[in-house]
Amino acid sequence: MGKVIAVANQKGGVGKTTSAINLAASLAATEYSTLLLDIDPQANCTSGIGVNVKDVEASVYEALTGQVDPEQAVVNTEIPFLDLMPSHINLVGAEIEMIEVDERERILSKVLRRLRKKYDFVVIDCPPSLGLLTLNSLTAANSVLIPVQAEYFALEGLGQLLNTIKIVRQHLNPELEIEGVLLTMFDTRLRLSNQVAQEVRRYFGDKVFETIVQRNVRLSEAPSFGKPVILYDASSKGARNYIALAREIIESNEAFLDENGTMLGGTGAETDTRAAKNGAASSSAASSEPAPPDSSKNADPPSAPSKPKRSSTPANGFSLSSS
Repeated sequence: MGKVIAVANQKGGVGKTTSAINLAASLAATEYSTLLLDIDPQANCTSGIGVNVKDVEASVYEALTGQVDPEQAVVNTEIPFLDLMPSHINLVGAEIEMIEVDERERILSKVLRRLRKKYDFVVIDCPPSLGLLTLNSLTAANSVLIPVQAEYFALEGLGQLLNTIKIVRQHLNPELEIEGVLLTMFDTRLRLSNQVAQEVRRYFGDKVFETIVQRNVRLSEAPSFGKPVILYDASSKGARNYIALAREIIESNEAFLDENGTMLGGTGAETDTRAAKNGAASSSAASSEPAPPDSSKNADPPSAPSKPKRSSTPANGFSLSSS
């Protein structure tokens, strides 16, 4: 049973889709079988991974509305261990169609019931809103990853998102957790970025990932070529940041993966062989590869003022551990 991580933030332009694409690709690069599920009607995640929406025969829309089996909506990508359930513009009307359906908040959970058994990780790219599609994603997920741009406006909507997460915990998915808060578009040259990072850490504590995704031209260029940054330029700062993020998530989910049994893209003897290969590769990487620069180095923002000018944010008063 794979770990389902919803990448959610109702504010657009914070690096949500970029994070979903590159996290999924980085998890797959470590040979963990991963499904990237695009439930955003804009389908940017689908095109950003190199799949032409016009060529898609079945998408998440058909799976949600019961027109096809979920397995039929899954397509392969050019990255081994990474599959995609693409989106389609038809999803715009899906929320209206789902209103009259019984247990409409659990439709995606039912779609993933069989699929998640085939993967170690399922990464969901949610729409930039708190509508029924995002609600379905949070209900189906084990955890939610929240990308936050290193600017004050990006903090403004966090209170609403955290309140939605609390409601989902109370009524729909009591096991939903915060996977972590990811600082994105971080510019080490700006004092403002350091101030925002300090304030985010003040409210979210150890829920903030050590990895910080810095502003990077290669990371911005990659979607126009239909590639995750690890394929577009594996040596770029953006690629190293997301590899570091994937390592953090794998390490924090070791117990979950052991308890549920990692698939590693196969079953039986094939699983054992690939698991041994993955273990050897991990040991080799740990001993021979240097740690990715910038990720841990910039985890604690340098030379930030001891107290930002703003004394509170809408996130104030929300406890991540309460249900």
